[in-house]
Amino acid sequence: MSTTTTNEPPPVATPRGGGGLSPRKRRRIILGVQYAIVLVILGLIIATVDWATIREHFLDVEAARQMLPMLFTVALKNTIIYTLSAYVIGFVLGLVLALMRMSSAAPYRWAALIYVEIFRGLPALLVLLLIGFGIPIAFQGLQFPGDVYGKVAVGLGMVAAAYMAETFRAGLQAVPRGQMEAARTLGMSHTRAMVSVVIPQALRLVIPPLTNELILLFKDSSLVSALGITAATIELTKLGSDAAINSADATPFVVAGLTYLIITVPLGIVVRRLEARQTRGR
Repeated sequence: MSTTTTNEPPPVATPRGGGGLSPRKRRRIILGVQYAIVLVILGLIIATVDWATIREHFLDVEAARQMLPMLFTVALKNTIIYTLSAYVIGFVLGLVLALMRMSSAAPYRWAALIYVEIFRGLPALLVLLLIGFGIPIAFQGLQFPGDVYGKVAVGLGMVAAAYMAETFRAGLQAVPRGQMEAARTLGMSHTRAMVSVVIPQALRLVIPPLTNELILLFKDSSLVSALGITAATIELTKLGSDAAINSADATPFVVAGLTYLIITVPLGIVVRRLEARQTRGR
């Protein structure tokens, strides 16, 4: 009786990479090293910073107190007015431009496209200067309602409209085509179907990016000072700048920055929650 032998070598256990560490342990070690590096950097910053100078020039309570009478009653109020008025113009004009971009009429599409490309390419400061100084020179006697308030609303609103138009267009295109077909089947006209069915659904889809645009407008309102505003029309950044110059202290900049954060951080949290809710709903 013959036996058969095989020349195959016995199986050899393959060692795990990283000195036998599992992938989970390697991730933990890498994460621990990253945290340690951050802690070391923070420790060096805390140890080397001149905290006495920081308190004197950036955290001066007296300099901050001198800003308070105008901070909320004038500067913040004007900043909110500039932001909301520009947002309303941008919202309405952006929606019209988005509908023009999707129109079957080529002149409408081209006009909207040219507008969007121009105002997305121009700096907001330049547009404000053109509205504030160029238009009154070209059209003598032309007055904007509310003077500075009107100029800011139109200037920032025209820039915001170019970005909102693309946001609206993306939202309108994301609505299933069957929604329009179902509305037309029920006897609605194309315009009625757009207003009653398609646009409301598109607005729900684009709420997060539209809220982001509101945050951007709130920060862009700092450009208003280029128009030569007065004490009655001053906004947060200009107030902080003037107070810093008068007091020879940087604390007013810190106060103005914290005031911006009081508005923008909660709005950012709202945006993230809305995005997360939309993601879960898909």
